[in-house]
Amino acid sequence: MKFNTIGIITKPEAESARLTLQSLCDYLASKNCTVILEEQAPDIVNNCGFTKASRDTIGDQCDLVVVIGGDGTILNAVRSMAHAHVPLLGINVGRLGFLADISPDDLETSLDEILNGLYREEQRFLLEMQVLRDNKVIFEGDAFNDVVVHIRDVARMIEFETRINDEFVNHQRADGIVISTPTGSTAYALSSGGPILHATLDVITLVPISPHTLSSRPLVVNADSQINILICNTKDGIAQATCDGQLSTDVLVGDHIKVKRKAKKITLLHPRQYNYFEILRAKLHWSEHT
Repeated sequence: MKFNTIGIITKPEAESARLTLQSLCDYLASKNCTVILEEQAPDIVNNCGFTKASRDTIGDQCDLVVVIGGDGTILNAVRSMAHAHVPLLGINVGRLGFLADISPDDLETSLDEILNGLYREEQRFLLEMQVLRDNKVIFEGDAFNDVVVHIRDVARMIEFETRINDEFVNHQRADGIVISTPTGSTAYALSSGGPILHATLDVITLVPISPHTLSSRPLVVNADSQINILICNTKDGIAQATCDGQLSTDVLVGDHIKVKRKAKKITLLHPRQYNYFEILRAKLHWSEHT
């Protein structure tokens, strides 16, 4: 695929991101690429006079979007680009790098290959979440990693009922529950005891957070499943439903949190040498000798 117009999304507050953004702009200018910068990109790096625009415009007009930052920046960018049919490429200036897998040191080499059509393409899905109160939608949002239901301020348990495709699953007490995509299986779900899922699998994982009953275990279901969490008791705490740890709303006893796969998928581009298991080994320190 030929990339004629390239959008750039970044987190301008980080010094490392600004330096990488400057290098990227200089590189794309040398290749005579048409570039659209996100509105809040700092003017100090825009020596090339590239156009600035909203994310909606970037999604509508660009053939490729390059995201500079860590996984949090990628999560934010994916949600805002979910409406568009534009692939995303991540340059990692953060710490984890499960999603942004190009190092700033390899920027020119990797982009040379990608702009010449030498890359790996991967389709991944998002979740869409709705909170219903008295049968009315009071909040909705998308999640690339996970939807989490938990107590907001204090270490108290929450009681909730889980139904999948309108079938009763269980009633449990726990610190909360993580509803995760395969992409999010290496995030909060993993730290809560969930399995690592290959990012291309078509499944959703439900992982209880510190459940009161030890028999409560992670559950993996088909990605077509419709998940409904009913809040039964918050023990005087304030519960929240959160998308990717970035969008959240308070929920009350009697509220329903409904989660399902989003119809539109997102496309991630990787360098040719991208290897998911190599990233797992590096980030989770597998096979290290002590």
